[in-house]
Amino acid sequence: MKGVNILLAEDDLNLGSLLKDFLEAEGFHVMLCKDGEVALQTVLQLQFDLMLLDVMMPKMDGFSLATEIRSKNKTTPIIFLTAKSLKEDKIKGYGLGADDYLTKPFDEEELLCKIKAVLKRTAQSPVDLNETLQIGAYIFDPRNLSLIYNGSLKRITEKECEILLYLYNHRNVVIKRDQMLKDLWGQNDYFLGRSLDVFITKIRKYLKDDPAIEIENVFRVGFIFNVR
Repeated sequence: MKGVNILLAEDDLNLGSLLKDFLEAEGFHVMLCKDGEVALQTVLQLQFDLMLLDVMMPKMDGFSLATEIRSKNKTTPIIFLTAKSLKEDKIKGYGLGADDYLTKPFDEEELLCKIKAVLKRTAQSPVDLNETLQIGAYIFDPRNLSLIYNGSLKRITEKECEILLYLYNHRNVVIKRDQMLKDLWGQNDYFLGRSLDVFITKIRKYLKDDPAIEIENVFRVGFIFNVR
């Protein structure tokens, strides 16, 4: 894919070099960083279309790196690379705003498929950045990633914004959980489901001051975003 710039943060330089050569042969431009601190400095200086972050790195691990990146950059997609397959780590990764997760050892073609899928999803993001919405007593501004209530502004993440807009666009009707996961992440699995639950819990807290708004659980089906 010509013109796509990828940051690769990987402390195993043999693996990093192999992945860099493979992805460049596929037409990507790849910047390889040997640890989290170097990767963070690189992100602050250059723009990337996608980031591949190893979780276990010296000086700054992948989760800490993602936290720093997301504090400054809400939109660039992140894929975690890790030797750990614990579900808690996957849930944590998605909660930090990761778009996907790949457990080592993995096939290079699998990585390529995930990169293409993530880039396709983010290029077709359903978030409308140009419309300010009234949700009960709240003013929702997707463009500025903000919720305003009684003059008080709350800044939210890009993913929270995407999920809230999805709920708003499907308000007062049953939203099937499986379909919501596919629409927002491109797939439906256990870890993404747990991540969605975390986001829903956060959004409930953001909207708790207006009793006319409710995210209702529909047992074994999904949700209803009730806005009266």
